Amino acid sequence: MRGSRTVAGTLTRTIVSFAVLVVVCHEPARTADAVLPPALDRYLNMVVRPTVSERRRLEAGEPVAKLLEGDTHSQVSVFGAIWIDAPIARYVEAIRNIETFEQGKSFPMTRRISSPPRPEDFTDLRLTDEVVADLIACRVGACPLKLDAPTIDALQTRIDWRSPQRHAAVEAMMRRVALTTTQAYLAGGNGRLPVYQDKPMPVSPADEFRTMVNDMPMLTAYMPSVHRYLLDYPNAVLPGATSFLYWQEVEFGLRPTLRISHLTIRESPENVVVASKMIYANHYFRSALELRLLIPDPARGTGFWFVSVVSSRTDGMTGFTGIFVRRKVRSEARDGTTTVLINTKKKLEKG
Repeated sequence: MRGSRTVAGTLTRTIVSFAVLVVVCHEPARTADAVLPPALDRYLNMVVRPTVSERRRLEAGEPVAKLLEGDTHSQVSVFGAIWIDAPIARYVEAIRNIETFEQGKSFPMTRRISSPPRPEDFTDLRLTDEVVADLIACRVGACPLKLDAPTIDALQTRIDWRSPQRHAAVEAMMRRVALTTTQAYLAGGNGRLPVYQDKPMPVSPADEFRTMVNDMPMLTAYMPSVHRYLLDYPNAVLPGATSFLYWQEVEFGLRPTLRISHLTIRESPENVVVASKMIYANHYFRSALELRLLIPDPARGTGFWFVSVVSSRTDGMTGFTGIFVRRKVRSEARDGTTTVLINTKKKLEKG
């Protein structure tokens, strides 16, 4: 990555090419000599630029994950793809059962949120002793969790930090935060998400997400209905789509991270588009969006190409120490994508 290349310019190249996957999946069948669908082959050549070895692995049905160019100071974007020898419908069915599909070492816990959300949805939410101890000194502009000013104030005024029950009290408060965040989002969309004030400079997840989505021509030019839905939910409807919210405990960095996401599935005869939009994270992440495209390939078999592009904006990647943090974040993002590809293939091909 080079600093002179802006996020907008990079994502334009990346997502415009990615959009080709959406609009040309109905192209005529390729010749017998070709190994990859024309759309996927074009995207690889224009954006991913895999090595000969990487291309051979992909053609053999093995996972390929590569970091994409972008703003190294805050954003990391990863491409991933793999061939899955299973019906697309099997993936759709599996992802709807998110609690069992996304579990394992990287996801110790996944819970689907009711519609409407209920307090019981967050019963299993836990904080470590270290996080609770750190919260004693939590203040606006300096807090170990991503919280808004009212919640930070409540931690200092409503929690008796001398009480032996402080751990349970803090966990109860964080469960309320998770509940009210999902309720507010479902009622008012991105504009109702809390403004993080854990750092000296406040961060609006809604603003960050809007910038990220508006820099994706795949959405603005080729999928205007998806673009509008992601930005204007719940005041926009996406025909043919279903969606739900879920929360996870994610193993990332030095602390377990609570992440709440809105997952949308749009099915069509040509392909399936899955958008996973993060609406809250209590550590590290400021915003994140994963776009997954499931492309049938009759010339290869009854399975499909599983293509994923993940973009996220993360704290701590500036300054001298940011060099090391950025390196770790990029490495974990690439490795995490590889793990997701492998696990998805294994689970679906086992049936």
